[in-house]
Parts: sequence; structure tokens; C-alpha cells
Amino acid sequence: MIRKMKKTDIPSCAEILCAVYNNEMWQCRWKQETATAYLEDYFNANKFVGFVIEEEKIVGAFFAHEKIWWNNSELFIDEMFILPELQRKGLGSMLIKTAEEYVTEHKLAGFTLSTNRYAPAPNFYKKNGFVDCEHILFMCKEV
Repeated sequence: MIRKMKKTDIPSCAEILCAVYNNEMWQCRWKQETATAYLEDYFNANKFVGFVIEEEKIVGAFFAHEKIWWNNSELFIDEMFILPELQRKGLGSMLIKTAEEYVTEHKLAGFTLSTNRYAPAPNFYKKNGFVDCEHILFMCKEV
């Protein structure tokens, strides 16, 4: 069952975030407290949009926010994750479908996101209809 996220869902979501990203592929070292604070920042943001998948317990989550743009606002996906043992079973696609319904209902332009090009995530998003935006360059500066 997919439902709108509640603040009380954040600790469970933080546990899943740690399970998803604390591994060799992502090379993260999330702690429960840091992950909880990180996700609470998103939850408390203006125009937050969040969903969870619940199967007796929370097994996946979608964190996003409406991003105002000059011609039509969009939904920016901040985080989306499914328990590792339940990945590749269609749950992530179900979250995307629920978000698409939100985008349509609120007459938004569509979705934007950033992800690691060397992880499996880009293939998942492409499978769900996302495309590379050739005109957008994501940049960073480490100090």
C-alpha cells in the first residue's frame, strides 16, 4: 500500500536509507541519527511531497518537493529508496506512478532529479520514462 508520508515515518525511512546506501557500491557511512536529521530536513521543507510503501512495515520511500519555475513548476525528487531485498520487484515503479498522479493532479510540468551515473539508478529511471537532459549540466566544487 502506498500512502502519504507522516513525520512518524521518518525513523523507519532513515533505517532503509542506511540499508540502501551503506555498501560498497554507494560507499556511504550513514548513521541512523544523521539519516533521520537528513530526511527530517526534506520533510519539514516548504512544498514537501512524500510517500511510503507499507507492507506490514515501511519498505520504501519517496521524498520530493515542488520546485517553482518560471513557466510551470515541477516535482524534484530528492530521495527515493526501497529495501535492498525488495528492489527489482516493481515497488520503485509504483512510487513513480503515484508521484506521476500527483504531478498530473497538481498540473506540474514533470519531474527532475539527480543521481549517480555509475549506479543502477539511471537505468531504473530510464525504464520509468525519464531521459537525460542534454541541456542541463550538474556541477560541483569540493573544498
